[in-house]
Amino acid sequence: MESEPPSGVPRDPRPSGEDPLRKLAQHSGGIGSLGAAGKYAGLGLQFALSILLFLYLGQWVDRRIGTNGIFALVGAFLGFGAAFYSIYRSLMADQKRAEEAEARERAEAKRTGGAGQ
Repeated sequence: MESEPPSGVPRDPRPSGEDPLRKLAQHSGGIGSLGAAGKYAGLGLQFALSILLFLYLGQWVDRRIGTNGIFALVGAFLGFGAAFYSIYRSLMADQKRAEEAEARERAEAKRTGGAGQ
């Protein structure tokens, strides 16, 4: 026998036995929210490090051939372009995976007659 909560305290609206964290994990494609945050933090770190690496290489070339910073500037722009392209590819791949998962879910729901929605 389930006891009623005291007056003024809202009752849990979920059906008994339903785990919202499990449902969230199923819809996240296997990556939890912390995993996704870590992945995107890693992309930011990759962005910064690639710019710094190319900038450093440009400075090295400037010192070797005696130019006045032109290769450092070119290196910074190359690093930015390479980092942006890498992040773009990663985000597009994530979007494609999400769209494919959504299409599979729709096909499964259609096949089962929409049960569970």
